[in-house]
Amino acid sequence: MLFPLPLRVACSLLAWLSLYAWFCRRYKHRNYEWSCRLVTLTHGILATCLSAYIGFIDGPWPFSHPGSPNTTLQVHVLCLSLGYFLFDLCWCVYFQTEGALMLAHHLVSILGITVSLALGESAAEVNAVIFGSEITNPLLQARWFLKEMGCYHSFTGDVVDFFFVVLFTGVRIGVGAWLMYCELASPKPRWYIKLGGVIMYAVSWVFMVSICRFARRKSMKKYHTWRSWRSDELYLKTNGHLKNH
Repeated sequence: MLFPLPLRVACSLLAWLSLYAWFCRRYKHRNYEWSCRLVTLTHGILATCLSAYIGFIDGPWPFSHPGSPNTTLQVHVLCLSLGYFLFDLCWCVYFQTEGALMLAHHLVSILGITVSLALGESAAEVNAVIFGSEITNPLLQARWFLKEMGCYHSFTGDVVDFFFVVLFTGVRIGVGAWLMYCELASPKPRWYIKLGGVIMYAVSWVFMVSICRFARRKSMKKYHTWRSWRSDELYLKTNGHLKNH
């Protein structure tokens, strides 16, 4: 017999809290955010893999079956992610590490998952949103860890930033627009599910604006560095040529 949904969500929350406590003990020489980021990284990888399996293999396909009844596997993944989002929201509020936008993102995610579980439908598109949101998460955490270890300003840091921008733009903005269109065009999903999808996509665009500004600043900095290096190289070559005469 399956456990009631609230109990499964509570077990998920307890599991994430236990993992966080273990990381804190294992890396006691690090700050609390290090352990929280490890939990976030673990959820990001796990949620991406599970939601990808649901969307691409187990089904139903979210673009053609929005508003369909929830499957057992979909419910398991939603309970797992709901427990994580509750943990992370409480952590962010307690330590005051995130702004209003990220907190709003967490609240909308929690509300969307809760409504889908309560209704017993629309888990297909909610899982698709989780996949789109979490696929860039490991890269975001990798970026933070590289900064903490003093390795961000390197070729590895550039690669991580490049793939993060590409994935965010392609999946959360590009594929997200397609999913939102299918959601709005279908008569099956409830209107508040559709509204939640629109809000999540709008939040992604707000993030996208910040990412574009970051990418522009970093590109200009790289360009000016290259111009400076190129000018120094030309000067050295010219100076050497004059000395030979």
